[in-house]
Amino acid sequence: MSDSELRSVLLICTGGTITMSVDPGTGSLTPFKFDQLYNHMPELNKFNFKIDTVQFDPLLDSSEVGPQEWIQIAETIYKAYDKYDGFVVLHGTDTMAYTASALSFMLEHLQKPVILTGSQLPIGMVRTDGKENLITAIEIAAEKEYGASMVPEVCIFFESTLWRGNRTTKKNAELFNAFGSYNYAALATAGVHIRYNRSVIHHIRGEKKLNLHRALDTNIAILKLFPGMSEAYVQSVFNTPGLRAVVLESFGAGNAPSHDWLIYILKDAAKKGIVVVNVTQCNTGSVEMGRYKTSVHLLDAGVISGYDITTESAVTKLMFLLGHYEDPNTIRNQMRMSFCGEVTVD
Repeated sequence: MSDSELRSVLLICTGGTITMSVDPGTGSLTPFKFDQLYNHMPELNKFNFKIDTVQFDPLLDSSEVGPQEWIQIAETIYKAYDKYDGFVVLHGTDTMAYTASALSFMLEHLQKPVILTGSQLPIGMVRTDGKENLITAIEIAAEKEYGASMVPEVCIFFESTLWRGNRTTKKNAELFNAFGSYNYAALATAGVHIRYNRSVIHHIRGEKKLNLHRALDTNIAILKLFPGMSEAYVQSVFNTPGLRAVVLESFGAGNAPSHDWLIYILKDAAKKGIVVVNVTQCNTGSVEMGRYKTSVHLLDAGVISGYDITTESAVTKLMFLLGHYEDPNTIRNQMRMSFCGEVTVD
């Protein structure tokens, strides 16, 4: 028996467009049961390793996927971790980057691939992008080099490209090339061959046991700055009952208007122990607080830099940290660190 025949992949189906088929009578989209998967994709029979499936019931649109579902996915992986060489998660595209980011923090010391994928067209349609996405994701999840997993981290595979999950953002609602990773290089590209960019793949040093983290605190808000925003609007966000952290989406390299009332609100939030993380609204680049005068006052008000972290990753990292720590200063310090390649820090 060859090495590839010994490999196995667990396919976890949460829902999304990829799990839909077209009803021939009505033309409407309906979920299909995964015992029909091989009918839709006979190509899977050509793999010479085991593929098992687990299906959420009911299947979920990704807009319905949140912390409880992240825990369910993570627990499924944790319980089956020793039985499989890799995992593929079928997921709707809209919140896929949030789920991938969350899993990267929840699955500490991960040393096997967890590949999220989906499609823009249902797998039951003739022009679907789902078949190629799924087939390649399974192949990557099973791939090894010198006995070790080729890509031992949480990733998103979509339209010929493998991205680090916690660096990824959905960029297009229509094109098959739906995702981008603006501040981090692709981990692999799939054409005639799958080309791995080994130098940017995250590896854990030494043999460490997978550690599952379930504790998540959702007392977070996202505040996107815009010209003409009112004091009442900003105040209403910071007056949210139970609020513990805010992701501040600022202009450019981390800039914000220098309104006295805004500075007062931010300073008051810091005194209350609310952690405010500054991320840029730009697709590419990093927050550089202090570079311009319009960001110095944010530093003075206790706002911390998110550097080049995505909003999706900032939100899920804060949920993770708030679930584990009570002290705001500890959380601020932890946000300045890279746990699994989610941010570039000096």
